[in-house]
Amino acid sequence: MSIAGKLQHYIEREGVAYDIVPHHRTATTSQSAQAAHIPGSRLAKAVVVHHEAGYLLAVVPSTHRVELTSLQDAMDRRLGLASEDEVCQLFSDCEEGAAPPLGMAYDVPVVLDESFGHISDVYFEAGDHRNLVHVTGPNFLALMKDAQIARIGRPH
Repeated sequence: MSIAGKLQHYIEREGVAYDIVPHHRTATTSQSAQAAHIPGSRLAKAVVVHHEAGYLLAVVPSTHRVELTSLQDAMDRRLGLASEDEVCQLFSDCEEGAAPPLGMAYDVPVVLDESFGHISDVYFEAGDHRNLVHVTGPNFLALMKDAQIARIGRPH
């Protein structure tokens, strides 16, 4: 797999140019950034959370962790981390642990950390542990046009 089908369909439907950046198999987004020789601050990491009405994708740089309290405040609801089984059901065309940040492709609402507002290039999981998608910062924001923007991340 080089890019998950739903993800590819969404990006192409939005008319956004992208590149695939292959790397050796990794287990974490931080390892992916190292393997692809890109700054971790430019790699978007997706964290799936659940609430009483469904799911939400919190997107932060791989150098950050999601501040659950800040996310709960932004959403005005109680949230918890989704289980791997839940994530696999939502992102059924992706490998376990390789969910891309474009929740819109999967009908999952997104909250995007405000730190992505001025980044020239953004990379993210392509749906497997061997490839990243690369888009320009403005194109990433265009893909995230329906996302809520908030300060939800904190550096590790």
